[in-house]
Amino acid sequence: MTIDPAEQHDIAQAWRLYKDFGDAKARDQLILAYSPLVKYVAGRMSSSLPAHIEEGDLVSYGLLGLIGALERYDPGRNIKFETFAVSRIKGSIIDELRALDWVPRSVRSWARKVESAVTELENRLIRAPTDDEVAAELGVEPEEFQNILNQISCASIVALDEFWDSTGTGRDKMNLIDTIEDSDAPDPSRAYRVQVVKETLTAAIERLPERERIVIGLYYYEGLTLKEIGEVLGVTESRVSQLHTKAVLRLRGRIKEDLDLDALAM
Repeated sequence: MTIDPAEQHDIAQAWRLYKDFGDAKARDQLILAYSPLVKYVAGRMSSSLPAHIEEGDLVSYGLLGLIGALERYDPGRNIKFETFAVSRIKGSIIDELRALDWVPRSVRSWARKVESAVTELENRLIRAPTDDEVAAELGVEPEEFQNILNQISCASIVALDEFWDSTGTGRDKMNLIDTIEDSDAPDPSRAYRVQVVKETLTAAIERLPERERIVIGLYYYEGLTLKEIGEVLGVTESRVSQLHTKAVLRLRGRIKEDLDLDALAM
């Protein structure tokens, strides 16, 4: 953030008034002077967040961090305010985003661990692993694994909104919602990418264990509720929820592994 000499003099004076006398006008002047810093940080962070999170909201969250930085900053220390403020602006934005997420971080962490364990076992065993095998891979008891699946099932409804990073580099991100074709703006290359994703998803579904494949078909294609599916299969609704969760995790892992985003982008 570049500041011309005249403005720099005004800012230095505002710092003195604010820190020495708690002048409210000087505080507002500093907030206004450093607000571009908030917009810069919010813009950088928004590029790696889901599309439904608006940059304007990030700016609002970041302003809280800026105000906090103004209150805690000591001009007498040999450190630029911009350097001091950036980490607090980012921290404020992250804290607000976490507050918006109704799913505990521990549950999301377990979902990633289960997904990774299932993919690793499938590659090693050349078949779908059993629940006991996945539990052993995770180092938990079978009963605890079932409880973990029940917790994860509550978070599975947001799977289509999550960004997937197939390469692990943080550069190649996509979600299934973004693969839906816009009928008002035909795009042959986009149609090709959608078709590839559909074929990849279809192949992944066909490789699911039979009961999980049935659950996916009845839930997403026939529109049955989990309770109705349980009646069809002769199991409890909780068991159907577990089967659905395992199927979603398997599909996510296989799509990450099989989908070549670089090839699709060509």
